[in-house]
Amino acid sequence: MSTARRRAQRELPRSLLLSALMAAALPVTAVAHDPLQGHYQAAAEPLYRGEIRSVAELPLRPGNVTVTAEGRIFSTVHPMDGDHDVQLIEITGPHSYRAWPSPQVQTHGGDYTDDTIDSPLGIALDGQGGLWITDMGNHLGKTRLWGFDIASGELIDKITLPQDIAPEGSFVQDLEVDRERGVAYLADIATPGIITLDLESGEAHRFDDHPSLQAEASATLTINGEDIQFGGEPASVGVNPITLSANGETLFYGAMNGQSWYAMPTDLLVEDAERDDLANAITRVGDKPVSDGADTVEDGRHFFTNLNENGVDILTMDGRLEPLVRDERLDWPDSVRLADDGWLYVAVNQLHKAPPFTGGDDEGKAPYAILKVWVGDAETEEADETEED
Repeated sequence: MSTARRRAQRELPRSLLLSALMAAALPVTAVAHDPLQGHYQAAAEPLYRGEIRSVAELPLRPGNVTVTAEGRIFSTVHPMDGDHDVQLIEITGPHSYRAWPSPQVQTHGGDYTDDTIDSPLGIALDGQGGLWITDMGNHLGKTRLWGFDIASGELIDKITLPQDIAPEGSFVQDLEVDRERGVAYLADIATPGIITLDLESGEAHRFDDHPSLQAEASATLTINGEDIQFGGEPASVGVNPITLSANGETLFYGAMNGQSWYAMPTDLLVEDAERDDLANAITRVGDKPVSDGADTVEDGRHFFTNLNENGVDILTMDGRLEPLVRDERLDWPDSVRLADDGWLYVAVNQLHKAPPFTGGDDEGKAPYAILKVWVGDAETEEADETEED
C-alpha cells in the first residue's frame, strides 16, 4: 500500500466529532434501542487495509460478536468475566448497550434457572432472521442452544443437548447454524469434538477422538512474550473455531492451539456417517495461527484472530496465510465476524488476564472493546498489488 494512500485519511468532520463527544457522555446502559447513527457512513472516508476503528467500549468482557445485514451488533458476555445481570447484549452506542432480547431472559443476581441464560459464548446468525447462542451451563450443569427471532426478539427454540453428547463439564462454545437444513454444528473443547444437532428433533451426535481436533504441541500460546497458563497448566486447547461455507456444504475447523485449518463435508456429519468415512473425508485447507475465533466468507477467504501476535490473519483464496493487522489494542481478540459493510468486527476482552488464566486476581482493565478492521476486497487488493509491482 502506498504512503500517499495512508496519508489520504482525513480528520473527522466537526459534526462526527461532536457526535462522538456527546456519545461519550452516555451512561454504560441503554433503556431503548439506539442504532449506531453514522456507523456505516464512516466508511465513506479514505480507508486502508487493516485500519482499526472503535465500535464500542464496554465495562464487561464481550464474548463472541455478530452483525446483521442492517448493522445491528450483538454480543454474548464472556462467562469468565463473572456474574453480571446481562449475558446477551445489543450494542446501542460507543459506550452503551442493552440486554437483548429482554431483561427477562437474563440471569440476575446469580439466580440461574432454566428460564434464563446461564453461560453463553458462541453466537451465530442462521440466514433466516434468527440469532442463536451456545449456553455452556456452567451453573446449571447442562448445555443449551437458544434461538431468537431478531426482528421480534421472540424465542425460536431452546434446546438442551443430551447428557451423553454434552455431559456436565463440557465446554461447548463455538457454533454454526444452518436453519435451511435444520442443523447446528458445535465445538466442544473439553473433550475435543464436533457435535451435529438436529434443530427439530433435538437429536445429536459427536465426532471426536481424531488428531485434527486435538491441540498441537508445537502451537504454544504466548502473548507479549509470556507463555499463557490455564488452570495452572500451559494452555492447550483443542477444536474451537468452526465456520461454515456459504453454501452450507463444508464445515471448517481447527484447534485453538493449532496451526492447521481443516474441512469436512457437512452431509457426512448430518448423516452420522461411519467414523472411517468421516476421517477419510477430512482435508487440510491451509495454515492458521493460534486463534480463538474465525470467520469464513462467501468468496472463500478465512479470517482468524491471532492471539500470539495481537492481530488478525487472512487465509487467502489461493491458500496463503497473511497478516491483516497487528495492533496492541487487539489484546486477546476473541472472535471475528465480517459484516456486509466490509468491516471485520472483533470482540477484544483481555481473556488471558481473567482469573482462570492468571490463577488469582483478574488483571484485566476495562474498558473492553468491540473493534472493526477494514479488510478491503479482492478486486481492490489485486489492483494495489499491480500498482506496487
